[in-house]
Amino acid sequence: MTTYWHPFSDMRTVDQTGEFKIVKGKGSWVWDDQGNKYLDAGASLWYVNVGHGRKAIGKAMAKQASQMASFTNFSDVTVPITNELAEIVAGLAPVPDSKVFFTSGGSDSVDTAMKMVRKYWQLLNKPSKHTIIVRDRGYHGMHNGGTSLAGIPDNRAGYGALDEDVVKVPWDDHEALIKVLDEVGEDKIAALYCEPIMGAGGMLIAPDMYLDTVRKACIERDILFVADEVITGFGRTGDWFASTRFDLKPDIMLTAKGLTSGYAPMGAVIAAPKVWNVFAAEGVGVWRHGYTYSGHATCAAAAIANLKIMKDEQLPKRVRNMEGMFAEAFRSLNDLPSVATVRTGIGFLAGIEMVEPGANFPMMWTLRKHGIVTRPIVGNALQVSPALTTSEGEIHEMVKRFRAALS
Repeated sequence: MTTYWHPFSDMRTVDQTGEFKIVKGKGSWVWDDQGNKYLDAGASLWYVNVGHGRKAIGKAMAKQASQMASFTNFSDVTVPITNELAEIVAGLAPVPDSKVFFTSGGSDSVDTAMKMVRKYWQLLNKPSKHTIIVRDRGYHGMHNGGTSLAGIPDNRAGYGALDEDVVKVPWDDHEALIKVLDEVGEDKIAALYCEPIMGAGGMLIAPDMYLDTVRKACIERDILFVADEVITGFGRTGDWFASTRFDLKPDIMLTAKGLTSGYAPMGAVIAAPKVWNVFAAEGVGVWRHGYTYSGHATCAAAAIANLKIMKDEQLPKRVRNMEGMFAEAFRSLNDLPSVATVRTGIGFLAGIEMVEPGANFPMMWTLRKHGIVTRPIVGNALQVSPALTTSEGEIHEMVKRFRAALS
C-alpha cells in the first residue's frame, strides 16, 4: 500500500487499483505518468481558474521565496507583499472598505468565520446569539467547525459530538428558512452560512429570488450573512464573486481556491465594516486567532500574479459572455438515457446527475478512458467546473467525450 494516505479515499481500493498519477498540466489539459492526455473538467478541485502551467505565477513565487519566503504576520509584523494582496482583494470585495484576514485554505476560512461571528456578538454583549444556521447539502470544509456545519450527512457521520449549536434547513426553501429563523429567534442566531451556488452538494442553483429573500430576512433580524464563496469566488460565476453578481453584500465572505488558482494554498475571510469595526473598537484588544501561515508571503505572490492574469485576460467577463454557450453545450447531454438532468446556467459550473443510483463513481473511471478527468459529487452527480480559460472548442470537445462515456 502507498505510504501516502489520500484524502477522501478508500485506501484499500487505492491499493487494489493503484494510484492515478498526474505529472503535467497545460491550460485545460493534464497528463498522467503514462503520457495519456486528459481534459481537466473539474479544474482539479474547482480551483485552477487561470489554467495549468502559468509560468508567470511560478516566477512570482520564486522571486518572492528567494527574497523572503515567509515570515509571521502576528501582531504588527508584516511582509509588504501581503499588504499589497490585501489591498487588491479588498478592492474586488462586494462591500467597500472591507478588511481581509488571510488563511491557509477554505476550511480555515470557514472555521475563522465561525469564531468571528460568535466573538462579534460577544463583543456586542449579546452572547446568546450563538446558533448558526446552515442549509441541507451545504459543504463548508472539513475542519472541526466546518464538519459540524456539514449539510452533507456523510461528511458529518462518525465523529460524535462536535458543535451542536447548529440548525439545518432545506437548501432551496426560503419560507422554511424564515420559519426556522423566527422559531429559533433572532436573539439566539449568530449567522446564516450560505453558498450562493452549491458545488460539492450537487451543483445546485438556488430558485429565483431565494438569495435575495433570505439576505433581506437576515438584515431584518440582525443575523450575520456569511457567503461561502470558496468555490464560486474569483470569476467562476461570471463576476469576481457570486455575491457581487447577486448583490448580496455579505457581512462576511469566505474565499480560497481561485484566490491563487491552486498554485499555492491560501484563503481569505473578507469582513465588511459592520463586522471589523466591532473588533477595532477602543478597548477590545487582541483577537486571539490566527494561523502560522496567515498571509504567507510566497502564497501572496502567487495570488497577486494569479489575479493579474485574471484582470489582464478579463476572465470573469469572459465567463459571463460564454456561460450561455457552456450551459447549452452541457444541457445537450439531457437526451442520454443515463442522465437524469444537467444542472447549469451560471458561469463555468455544471452538475451531471445520473439515473442509476451510485453510477457517478464508476463513471469517473469510465470518463478517464475517454480522456476526461473529473470527480463524483453529492446527488449522484459529476462535477464540471473547467478552467476559466477553457476555449469554446475545448468545451465542445469536453461535451463530446462526456457523451461517449455516458453512452
